[in-house]
Amino acid sequence: MTIAASYDALARLLDYPTEKKQLKVDYELVSSFLNKLQLDSPISDFAGFAEASSLAELQEEYVATFDFNPATAPYLGHHLFGDNQKKGGYMIMLKQEFERCGYTPVATELPDHLSVVLGFLAHLARQDQHGSRQPFIAECVLPGVERYNDAFAGRQDSHWKVLVETARLLCAEDCKEVPSC
Repeated sequence: MTIAASYDALARLLDYPTEKKQLKVDYELVSSFLNKLQLDSPISDFAGFAEASSLAELQEEYVATFDFNPATAPYLGHHLFGDNQKKGGYMIMLKQEFERCGYTPVATELPDHLSVVLGFLAHLARQDQHGSRQPFIAECVLPGVERYNDAFAGRQDSHWKVLVETARLLCAEDCKEVPSC
């Protein structure tokens, strides 16, 4: 159980659900890693929801949460900058950083999609890019994830909210030693 595996699993959990069995495996990976770090996360709330729901119900709620509600869209650039030119610069910077580090996203999502960014953090962790991963999280990821998490404040009914909170916890723990975190 590594931070890279946890980032990968959390990235898959935040993607459009295609298989319930994989959701359970990914939940267990993330949950075990959080327990190992002694981090208290409400991720078990998501596990109960995923277990009790059909795949179609999971997909329906995913779309309602992430695709039909701009306030909870999983794009960090949107949460950091809204719809202005700074968001474009942020996305270009992400793509350049991905290329510089040899990362090719497997998804067709935009580079600021939370699951893509988590996949990149997993890549950096596998490459043992600890020195570059922590500042990247502090400067480019955590501020967006924190604002994204705040966007869910009024959405107490969303089962996906706990995954965003888990991403915030994991990123904050990963860059604990960085003064700007």
